[in-house]
Amino acid sequence: MGWAGGRVGPGGGAPQRSDAQRNRERILEVALAELSRSPDVPLSAIAKKAGVGQGTFYRNFPDREALVLEVHRHEVRQLVDSAEELLKTREPDDALRAWMDSVARYAATNVGLADALRQATGATGGPAKPGYSLVVGAIELLLDANHEAGAIRPGVTADDFILAIAGLFQLDPAGDWRARATRLLDIVMDGLRAGAPRRQEW
Repeated sequence: MGWAGGRVGPGGGAPQRSDAQRNRERILEVALAELSRSPDVPLSAIAKKAGVGQGTFYRNFPDREALVLEVHRHEVRQLVDSAEELLKTREPDDALRAWMDSVARYAATNVGLADALRQATGATGGPAKPGYSLVVGAIELLLDANHEAGAIRPGVTADDFILAIAGLFQLDPAGDWRARATRLLDIVMDGLRAGAPRRQEW
């Protein structure tokens, strides 16, 4: 997952690669927005809105499954990478709480993508939970930092955390999901902080 930049080749090859990279990223950006609105959106409509020709589109994504899986990987990678970035700039418990907000945004804005993913992988017997292990890894990174800092109660596992925030995926994205997610996540965070070793020292 992710995209590595190519080395500069003879004859000025780098700009071509840069253009190809921009095309790919533009397709992914448009595809996320369109698939979130309608999992059945025609691929030709995504190509047109992205401003690329059919040939360019199908060179990058030969079929719907390839596109949907790559959009999903891209979104998951951004969510996963943000965990490490937050830990660089915030206290572990603040980083965890901020990351939970990112999960809430992901849950609310990727409903259509989730439907498209189920359709694409279900039709071919593809992976049921692509990217799941990466998300678990990000959760474990955040929980380990918090346990080391004594910022949350001991013994909380990634499975515990996932079950605790599962309600996010039941919120109606067409409703006031932000306020409801904030309330839910504040309750979860209060529970995680209760009995924290650092808090007991105060």
